[in-house]
Amino acid sequence: MQNWIRFLMLFLGSFLFAQQTSFKFDFGTDRTENGFIPITSTSKFDKKIGYGFMDISGLKSVDNGGNALMGDFITSDEPFYFSVAIPEGNYNITLNLGDTKGASETTVRVENRRLMLNDIKTKKVEIVEKQITVHVKDSIIRNQEGIQIGIVKLKPRERKYLHWDNLFTIEFNDKAPKVCSVIIQPNKTAKTIYLTGDSTVVDAQYEPWASWGQMLPYFFVPNEVVIANYAESGETLKAFEDRHRIDKIWNKIKPGDYLFIQFGHNDQKADNSTKSGYKKRLKEWISKAKELSAIPVLVTSMNRRVFDENNKIINTLDDFPDAMREIAKEVKVDLIDLNALSKTLFEAMGPEEAKKAFVHYPANSYPNQLTALSDDTHFNTYGAYELAKCVVKSIVDQNLTLKKYISKNYKSFNPNKPDKIEDFHWPESVFMESLKPDGN
Repeated sequence: MQNWIRFLMLFLGSFLFAQQTSFKFDFGTDRTENGFIPITSTSKFDKKIGYGFMDISGLKSVDNGGNALMGDFITSDEPFYFSVAIPEGNYNITLNLGDTKGASETTVRVENRRLMLNDIKTKKVEIVEKQITVHVKDSIIRNQEGIQIGIVKLKPRERKYLHWDNLFTIEFNDKAPKVCSVIIQPNKTAKTIYLTGDSTVVDAQYEPWASWGQMLPYFFVPNEVVIANYAESGETLKAFEDRHRIDKIWNKIKPGDYLFIQFGHNDQKADNSTKSGYKKRLKEWISKAKELSAIPVLVTSMNRRVFDENNKIINTLDDFPDAMREIAKEVKVDLIDLNALSKTLFEAMGPEEAKKAFVHYPANSYPNQLTALSDDTHFNTYGAYELAKCVVKSIVDQNLTLKKYISKNYKSFNPNKPDKIEDFHWPESVFMESLKPDGN
């Protein structure tokens, strides 16, 4: 059911609201705050007006009286998704969460399960205001006049993804999500961190798959910084160029923005050596970023879950991590050595415990999953979260300029002492698929 709804939404671009970039939605009942658009439990997505819920089954409108904006809310026993047709760009989203007559517990993710707010709890009478900053993208490459001059060549499976559907979608999840209002406003000043890479970086849409890139927004201060994840499964540096993904970034990146580059897993198989284009392309990307007054940051590829008889990680990436380290020194750019940090992390877990960070599940753990999943390259949400903390740790420990934008959600992290999986909070989304991402 979810797929055909997404296909219905795909490419619609809502004519009426195509250029509107600011919205004020009052969630709850028809009793609405002045200047706000009423959103009730029956507000199903309508392409004519350009907003609404993906699925209204299970939604509840609750009115406690009192303030029109804070006195009512939308809730559900299942995750629910609200979509708005807005142009690509960076946006501040202001949320009022809570219940004047009861407790609430809400986790907020956007687009392809991109983590923004985690386990926000409120007590009776308490309404909290939270802000997140999101990057909304489409596949069109435009000139300064807004005229199309190119397009990102999407893979067939990407056309189902929530981050290419010409909509902004916000996911409300957890034990008792209660949403009073949503305000959307453009953000023209935030520094954008553009992520490039493969399936270990991409915003993965389907449970149980996940990558560090979709966890990264949680650790940055909203309004100041926004994460723009352009990574895709199965990509090499060359494929990223051939499909015009990097052209899309060159078209949008601004002075002071960042370009994170993590490739290796698929380049290893495509090129067979670091001498057949990998180093050359890395240097070209770095040079282009600097030319545009952006800041390139190299990220070495994390290890696979491959141990020797002494429970030490075996390097399965040949000389690709070393090649990236050498280039970082040669052209004097910052390096996040996720390869080294992941080695420490996985060895601290050990061969069996490390399975809990990867996609290892017995048959029938997920819908239509008839056989066991045993993947030593791709991560589940817990593993992705731990790797994102490794990335943030490197930024903090090296005192990189991005350090000042790290939020209080990051306390500290020691990869020698991984977080207990029992303490990891992740209410699952409704989107699930046992099909492995491209690449290995």
